[in-house]
Amino acid sequence: MRSTAPLLLLAVLGGCGTGSEVTQPADREPHLQVTPSSYTVIKFTASLGGTLSRGMAINDQGLVAGWSNQADGSRRAVLWRNGSIDALGTLGGPSSTVPWPGLNEAGLVVGISQTDEVDPLDEAWSCEFGGFLLETTNLICRGFVWTGTAMHELPPFRGGHHTFATDVNNGGQIVGWAENGVRDGTCVDDQVLQFRAALWELKQNDGIKLKELRPYGDHATSAATAINDRGAAVGISGDCDQAVGRFSAMEAVLWDGHGKPTRIPNLGGRTWHTPMDINEQGDVVGFSNPPGAGDPEGEFISHAFFWANGAATATDIGTLGEDPLSEAFAINSSRQVVGISFGGADGARAFLWQDGELIDLNDLVDTDDVLLSAQDINDLGQITGRLRDAVTGQTLAFVAAPVYETD
Repeated sequence: MRSTAPLLLLAVLGGCGTGSEVTQPADREPHLQVTPSSYTVIKFTASLGGTLSRGMAINDQGLVAGWSNQADGSRRAVLWRNGSIDALGTLGGPSSTVPWPGLNEAGLVVGISQTDEVDPLDEAWSCEFGGFLLETTNLICRGFVWTGTAMHELPPFRGGHHTFATDVNNGGQIVGWAENGVRDGTCVDDQVLQFRAALWELKQNDGIKLKELRPYGDHATSAATAINDRGAAVGISGDCDQAVGRFSAMEAVLWDGHGKPTRIPNLGGRTWHTPMDINEQGDVVGFSNPPGAGDPEGEFISHAFFWANGAATATDIGTLGEDPLSEAFAINSSRQVVGISFGGADGARAFLWQDGELIDLNDLVDTDDVLLSAQDINDLGQITGRLRDAVTGQTLAFVAAPVYETD
């Protein structure tokens, strides 16, 4: 998660407002372990004309980044502020999105967008193969950084075509993954070129600089999913596979500030070991396959996990009720973890995990709407994600603000 450290890029963001959309709770110590008694939910009805929207990231200023569909079915990366929605545009193609909690305290937003360039290799790259963009096209997809007034393209390694951006810290460091020019025999499912974890840095006078974060051990490929303000990044390492996960996530890894990868303990399976977020203390959450039928073949049977920095093992957060599957998406400095539990008869449900207790977030709100997933949580305990409107059936973005009991 992003902290409220001094910001290095405020001058770049003169056009980006920081007005909060939700009432800020009273200040509290950043590491205080207090479980909210309830949450007040605000749903964002402002959209781009479609019926699907999702909040993917929330900063401590109350800005929410995510995506919203247009009436024609295309998707746009968006920013909600002061009750209104702003479309962030595209890199020339039909759609863009914020697929991860890619938002920092200064309002920098990162994500992915289709360009107007045709892919000469016709690859099924991450942005479409993973369902992040609805359309199946033959267009090159690139990561982007939105700086308050414009969307800027994040380049690949030499010889590659596609890139994917996931997170940005308060120092302007952006992580994700990018293709290089190597034709890798471990790639499958129309993926041709090898990809590696990427670190892009915004230089005031020199533009955008790209650095590779190498795989763990003798693995072919890597991808970075999150970075904290200390420059510690997390991600996956494994075979090239299909550029989404599975055998490309044979190990969860942590890169220190010098780019050295170390292994993060997992839940014991062979595949899908995927960190999703890292807080300022270096604690990590995500999802991981435990041992079980289907795992050696790459079937998704994952549970959410929590790894305390330096611990010998990862903690299986488990699932709600009889659900077989769960994923943790974000963690804040108070070690509050949010995510999704799904696959059972009750459908998808947002969860909060704190102090070893897994809670259905729907049990802490007074609404007929169903909170389907919790995608991000800031250091004030505010949560964003998606809900199903009980009246219209639409999928909308929301913010849930914690309410704390007082003596």
